[in-house]
Amino acid sequence: MNHSCLPRWQSSPALFVIMCAVLCVSLLLGMSPAMAQTQSNVSAYDSLAEILENDETRAELISELRRLAGSSALADDAGIEIPADEDMAAPSGQTPDQVSFARKIANTTQDFAQSLVSEFSGGVGALASLTETRESLNLAAIGSALLNLGLVIVATVVLFMVLRRLARPIFHRANMWAKAGGGPSLIRRGVAIIGSAILDVSVVVFAWVGGYLLALFVIGESGGMDARESLFLNAFLLIEVFKAALRVLFASRDDSLRLLPMPAEEAAYWNAWLARLSGFIGYGVLLIVPMINFNISPALGRMVTLAIMGLAFIYALAVILQNRDRVSEALQKRANNADMAVSRVALGMLARSWHILAVAYFAALAVVTLLRPDTALPMMLSATVQTLAAIGVGAFVSLVLTQVISRQLVLPPETRERFPMLEGRINGFVPKALRVMRLLIIAAVAMVVINAWGVFDVAAWLGSDAGTHTLGALISVLVIILLSSVLWIGLASWIEQRLNPNTGDGEPSARERTLLTIFRNAIAVVLIVITTMIVLAEIGINIGPLIAGAGVLGLAIGFGGQKLVQDVITGVFIQLENAINAGDIVTAGGITGTAEKLTIRSLGIRDLSGTYHLIPFSSVDTVANYMREFAYHVGVYGVAYRENTDEVIVLLRNAFDELISDDEQRAKIIGELEVHGVTALGDSAVDIRIRIKTLPGVQWAVGRAYNRLVKQHLDAAGVEIPFPHMTLYFGQDKDGSAPPAPLQIQQPKALPSSRGKGEGKTSRSETNPVERGDYDDADD
Repeated sequence: MNHSCLPRWQSSPALFVIMCAVLCVSLLLGMSPAMAQTQSNVSAYDSLAEILENDETRAELISELRRLAGSSALADDAGIEIPADEDMAAPSGQTPDQVSFARKIANTTQDFAQSLVSEFSGGVGALASLTETRESLNLAAIGSALLNLGLVIVATVVLFMVLRRLARPIFHRANMWAKAGGGPSLIRRGVAIIGSAILDVSVVVFAWVGGYLLALFVIGESGGMDARESLFLNAFLLIEVFKAALRVLFASRDDSLRLLPMPAEEAAYWNAWLARLSGFIGYGVLLIVPMINFNISPALGRMVTLAIMGLAFIYALAVILQNRDRVSEALQKRANNADMAVSRVALGMLARSWHILAVAYFAALAVVTLLRPDTALPMMLSATVQTLAAIGVGAFVSLVLTQVISRQLVLPPETRERFPMLEGRINGFVPKALRVMRLLIIAAVAMVVINAWGVFDVAAWLGSDAGTHTLGALISVLVIILLSSVLWIGLASWIEQRLNPNTGDGEPSARERTLLTIFRNAIAVVLIVITTMIVLAEIGINIGPLIAGAGVLGLAIGFGGQKLVQDVITGVFIQLENAINAGDIVTAGGITGTAEKLTIRSLGIRDLSGTYHLIPFSSVDTVANYMREFAYHVGVYGVAYRENTDEVIVLLRNAFDELISDDEQRAKIIGELEVHGVTALGDSAVDIRIRIKTLPGVQWAVGRAYNRLVKQHLDAAGVEIPFPHMTLYFGQDKDGSAPPAPLQIQQPKALPSSRGKGEGKTSRSETNPVERGDYDDADD
């Protein structure tokens, strides 16, 4: 905050000299005989007669009445009908209601231009009439009034300087405290800015009260004060409060107390320019012009107002155009670094059009001051202060929310262990809530600004039925969305807690995992649909046709998608009956494999070869689950007919005893060996069946280990495990002997390279394929 001890009006000596000169002239001319005659008890009828007798004053009165012709109440009270240009009958016979919009604008601009010329002419006439009363001035009264007013001004300014000098160390300490650590820097800075602003305004108020006390009890007659002194003190209060608001935005000495992000030199420049301009306009319109209106002539006061606002507008236009590109570049840079789309777009638009808005603001200030000189400046000052305060408070609240809410929430270790995804879900919800809050802040600031400038009466609208309904609907929508979000976070966290093996009852079952996953998805869909319906109903949309349309659409989908409906219904019942869980080994739809994924309408199975099958539940007629409670390895072992089956059963039991001697295999077996005996007499073997009870899912591993041991034991005992083979029967003679086999051994042709000394001879190894080993089963 630029907490300098000298006020801004003294930082510009030229303006100060001009103000003092105009003030002295108004005081000198204010004690003229004309003034004394005005303050005498002359009747109103005589004054009106004098005005009507003088051609210039009569013309001035008529011009003033025409300027105020827009007020129909004034014309009705006076009983006079003053026809305006737009009320006059057109040559074509066009009525006032049929006048075009362009014609109305032309009439308005014409009246405004004529009023300016009339006021300027009246001011020139008032200046000309002053030369006749120049010789009858009461110098003693003028000197006394000037001295008293000067003493009040000097005393108030000196008191203001002393109080600011005393408050300066407090501002410095607040700046250093805001820079120090030990807590959220933005909150500390906000507290320091608000506290410094309150102290700054308090200094202005104390100086204003001190000035009033000096004017009442020290300067002039005790217990009384002149109206001029009161005008100055009131203008001092309004202008210095406005400058205090500027010091909140552009604090040049204390960086931590500056609300706008800009360098100290830049802040000092804008603070000095705005303070100088506000002092010139404020003291001119609130002090000089009222004194001229009362003491000399309202026409001259309006001319002075025109001159003040014209000079102020020209000065502001020159400064704005001079800094147009520099400010645009700074705003565009801020827009590029903004993290929110709304802020980025708003700053970008402001960078391209800030000079237009600034020129329009000062032009509106000038025009409104000329049209409504009595209430223009207080209204503009109030609207400007409210706008700056709303924007400042909104920006500060948004920054505080950003710093406070954007911090990552860290849950206690116990809570994080029980709800592993709760922290991430909450931290993911916070940015969305922050965006909504920023939009609400922007809407609130816009409503305050609109209401401050009189564009729209927000208070009256909020008090109306439409405003109450809109505000209630907005609050209801926000509450509904908030409750839905909280409900979703709570239910999702509960489901995750049930699925977490480190909490609850330990590792959840596959069925529980599947059902809870489906339940979570169903809750999400139901919450979204119900929340959307309620929000639409709250904002005034009739959801009856929407529900009816959804019903018709559902019916059409039901007829057109019967398979889909069958998938969903079958899937629901399969899950409720605990037929399949994720991770089970099942046979469904003719496919055997591991169930990897279950949804409400389909089943994903990966078979032994790694192929992934997606099976709709409508194609599942029968489900075979190999993972329920227990399983069996069923083994059927065939031995030759010549073997003793009792000895074979003993060997099978010995193999089982060796199997359970292994700790790893014994942990998988939950029952004794069941020997069912001889179950079949096959073509070439006697089948003996056994069964081993195991844990579900390991029956195949147990079976493979047991088969290996059975093979070893049977081989060690010489028990033949037959395999399919063919026996050739050549018949039988009458004496019971077998005839010789009609075999012909063909001699292979000799190779050309083998011709020579041994040509024509055949070795035994060449003529006997059995001896060569071509048939391993030659005995057969």
